[in-house]
Amino acid sequence: MDNPLEHFELHPLIPLSLFGIDISINKAIVMMWLACGLVFLFFYVATQGRSLVPRRIQSLAEMAVEFLRGIVAENMGPAGQKFFPFIATLFFFVLFANLLGLIPGAYTVTSQIIVTGFFALVVYGISLVVGFTLHGFHFLSILAPAGTPGCLLPLMIPIEIVSQLARPVTLAVRLFANMTAGHIILIVLFSLMLSAPVYIGWMPFGFTVAIYGLELFVAFIQAYIFTILATVYLGDAIKLH
Repeated sequence: MDNPLEHFELHPLIPLSLFGIDISINKAIVMMWLACGLVFLFFYVATQGRSLVPRRIQSLAEMAVEFLRGIVAENMGPAGQKFFPFIATLFFFVLFANLLGLIPGAYTVTSQIIVTGFFALVVYGISLVVGFTLHGFHFLSILAPAGTPGCLLPLMIPIEIVSQLARPVTLAVRLFANMTAGHIILIVLFSLMLSAPVYIGWMPFGFTVAIYGLELFVAFIQAYIFTILATVYLGDAIKLH
């Protein structure tokens, strides 16, 4: 059986270099371009010929947008609506990248920790900028939960600092680990199906179909979790909770 991690290796498709920096085009970059293009195409098609009685794709787009607006309103309040375009872009990119990775022969961009880590740092960085912009140095009071006795502050503040620093790490690792683990299982089962005798090959095939269905659900749920945590972190910065 082939190495199941071989699928995640990246090799240059178009070798490029700029001032000694490797900027080669690889399959991960191609898949990111494709994900962006499909998101644009989805909304372009959905907004063509809009009517009071929406078509299926228009209804799907409207439901998705309203769903995201509800998440933003719940976790960030009215002031968070200005961040809706960012949150929606984040959700749809992660979702389409996850779904594209399920196509046989395609590449899962969100299985790269550098990609999920970058998104997590962007989200956390924006939350810090928003917090200090809105509240100044009073934003640091987020390290001391309301009602904490003064005698416990020397203990609580280090704990809260570690908790804050762990946010981008857990946000990145959660998406990366789930997408990577699921695809490794699929690769292993598919390899077993091909190598097993015909009379028992149906067993790994059945498991492959079941896991594939589960991975479709995971693709949606991980995009949702990543997005809702992003709104929670930004909401904490806005509302200082």
